[in-house]
Amino acid sequence: MNDTPSPPTLPDHLSVDPKSPHYAPAVLEHDIVIRFNGNERHDVEEYCVSEGWIKVAVGKKVDRHGKPLLIKLKGKVEPFYRETT
Repeated sequence: MNDTPSPPTLPDHLSVDPKSPHYAPAVLEHDIVIRFNGNERHDVEEYCVSEGWIKVAVGKKVDRHGKPLLIKLKGKVEPFYRETT
């Protein structure tokens, strides 16, 4: 029997930054993939499904605190867990 616990439901708004109020470590323990406008993206720093946007890093540029500069892209956002076999 397979007794692995199911992953938590994906939130509407999620960030990988630990200082963000939308950071959810229990969710980020699992492999999450974001489908944005039909293409899978693996470089997403933050997303919001209800507002339809993602934030991704702009190259290797960083701000004065050493965090990557982010750009907001608007479109259809579909987060899901990667299936593990």
